[in-house]
This record gives sequence, structure tokens and C-alpha cells, in this order.
Amino acid sequence: MKDIIKNVHIVSPYYDINKIYDIEIENGYISKIGENLYDDEAYVLDCTGLYAISGLIDMHCRIGDPGFEHIEHIESASMAASKGGFTTLTCQPSTKPSIDNKAVVDYVISKSRVYSLVNIFPYGSMTIGCEGKEMTEIGEMYKKGIIALSDGDKSIKNTGLLRNIFKYAKMFDLPVITSCDDTSISNNGVMNDGFVSALLGLKGIPEEAEEVLVARDIILAEKTGAKLHIATISTEGSVQLVREAKKRGVNVTCETSPHYFTHTEESVIGYNTLAKVKPPLRNDKDRKAIIEGIKDDTIDVISSSHSPATIEGKDEIFDSAEWGISSLETAFPVSYTYLVEKGHITLPKLVEKMSINPSKILNIKKGFIKENSEADITIIDINNEFTVDSSQFYSKAKFSLYDGMSLKGNVKYTIVHGKIIY
Repeated sequence: MKDIIKNVHIVSPYYDINKIYDIEIENGYISKIGENLYDDEAYVLDCTGLYAISGLIDMHCRIGDPGFEHIEHIESASMAASKGGFTTLTCQPSTKPSIDNKAVVDYVISKSRVYSLVNIFPYGSMTIGCEGKEMTEIGEMYKKGIIALSDGDKSIKNTGLLRNIFKYAKMFDLPVITSCDDTSISNNGVMNDGFVSALLGLKGIPEEAEEVLVARDIILAEKTGAKLHIATISTEGSVQLVREAKKRGVNVTCETSPHYFTHTEESVIGYNTLAKVKPPLRNDKDRKAIIEGIKDDTIDVISSSHSPATIEGKDEIFDSAEWGISSLETAFPVSYTYLVEKGHITLPKLVEKMSINPSKILNIKKGFIKENSEADITIIDINNEFTVDSSQFYSKAKFSLYDGMSLKGNVKYTIVHGKIIY
């Protein structure tokens, strides 16, 4: 049985975005792209006025399974992903138990095949229990199917241990994904250190807490030759450190997330716990630097940083409220509205940041619309506005920094291996 997507613009390096195409899908793969394709037995999806982009790939997503299924599980995360246009999720290893051995890797992959609407690829923990003390059996997890190494949102304090992890990762050509927070500097802070934290009487997290470890990790990557990917940078200094490293030829990539180029520390005013995220929202100088980093390709990837929390956990005083943001369902439209609509980057460049580059960094065969490629496709409407209503989220975390806002770039259809899942 064939399916044909009719009358669609294609956002791909292989096609002219201004032309209208038909996409023929057979057995989960794109069999033909052209004009006026016809098959009287095919299911036809008319996408007049819409755009086909390669399915989004999220490099930073916390799925609570195993151990925290009450916050988010594989099925709810995959449903939220499908609504947000993501056809592929990665799985942070900071679960309970952690994804630190081949048995848990096998569990996540096996369960995903049954319960997930989208592709899910696990990261393997760098250290046992993500505790930063003892290196995991990287080779065993690699054989089972991990695609990168990470300790989730925890930073490894022991530089010698991290250096050894870099050397082992290079043997398997695995990217090392680091989170940069020097806790001896951040020291239990709850928001950005600055005027607003002083105004509210909240303990601040200085920019140096991030930048010191960004610099350290870049040096380790430069000396070992390992692939380094820095998760969720948020400061002007971090952007500049990565920019300079790339000029020197260091094998480093990095990412940010929509809330770091749309919000600042001022969103915390009123003790708004929805704005309690890690790393914290910074000042306007940092926000502008993040946009510049996206524009000049210092920042390679825009991820969702989906880190769900419970409503009860957010409904606390700021100091004790849970960290986190529910963002799978808004990441693309927020990025489209604030970056493409405002003229900072083009739609093809946004697709590069949210699909093509993640596929290259993670070395997975996704991220392109072309003949003979897997039919992971997201169909978007860039013309009509919609209003964010977090009560309608598919995620269990039904809250949003963007509630009530009008956005463009609405996802109309999400297609995984040729099947419409949203």
C-alpha cells in the first residue's frame, strides 16, 4: 500500500523550498518525490499550503521510565513528542535505576518498541548511577544500542575520571554529552545570580558555574580528540568559549533550548516557579548572545530540554519547587516564532538545528527528506497562529511558560516510518 503526500513544500537541501512536490511513501520509506504523482490505490494526504520537514530529533529529553513513570513515561513522552513534531527522542540516563548497564539499555529499547509512537534512542550513563564516581561498562552498553554517553543534568567533578571517559568514548566513536554546572560555585542556587535574585532574595547561580566546566570540557576534548557535545548552554561566555574552540578545530558541538532565547531571569519575578529551570534563565545580554550563537552556527542544535515535573512539585515556594519545564509540544513553534518570524534565521536553518545536525552528531540515519530515506516527516503550517493551552498537552506535565501565547509553526501531521501518528 502506497501513501502520497500531495502539494507540499519540502524543506530539504535536495529540493527547492519554493516549489510544490508530491511525496510517495511505500513500506515506511520515501519511494519517490516529484510532481503530479498518482496511484489510484494510494492513500492521499493533501497538504496544500503546508511544509514538509524532516522529522525533528530531540537531543535532550528526560523520560521518567524507569523509576519516575508518575512524572512521565515512554508512552506519554512519545505522544507529546508526536504532537510537537518530534519523530525521534533520546533518553536521558538519569532514571532509577540509571541507564548504566546493558540490562537497563535493553529494557528501554524493548519497552520503547512496544509503547512508543516515535523512535527512542537511549544515552548510556558515563558513571554508575550518574554519581560521577566510577565509569560504566561503556562497551557493553554500546553493543546493546546506546548512541551517546551522558550523566543527564549532572556534571562530573573528577576531571581525571572524565578524561578517561573521553578516551574510552573515542574508541567507540560515541559523542560525550556533558552538562556544565560546577556545584562548588552554583552552591544550591535556584536562579541566575544578578539583580533579580537580589531583588527577590533568592540564592543565585553565577554564570561562572557553567563557563568553568565548558572551558574544562573543551580542553579535554581538544587533548583527547573525543567528540564533545555540550548540553544546554545559557551564557554569553559559554557561547564565546565554544566559538573560539571551533575556530581552533576542536571536535565540539553544543545546544541550547527555546527558553534561553525567549525568556530572561525577569520571568522569575513574582516567584514564578514555571521559570525555575536548569541551567537558570539568564539576563538579556546572555539571551541575545544565544541568538547570535544560533545565527553564526556556534550553537549547532536546538533541543527541547523537556524535563517534566509534577504540578504539585511546581506549586511550592520557589526555593523548594521542582526544577523543570514541559516543552516537547512547544519547542518547534516557539523556535519558529522567535527565530524565523523575527528574521534571525531561515526555516531551512531551523530544520538544520532541530533535525539534520542532531542526526549527524548522533550518527543516526535520520534527518533528511530524500528518495530511499526513511519516511520520518513532520508537516507544519507556518501561516496560521494558534494559542498555547498546556491543559491540552499530551505530556503528563501540563504546564508551560508559553501558556496563552500565540505562536506560528503549528504541527499538522507527524509521520514515523511512513505511518501518521499525529
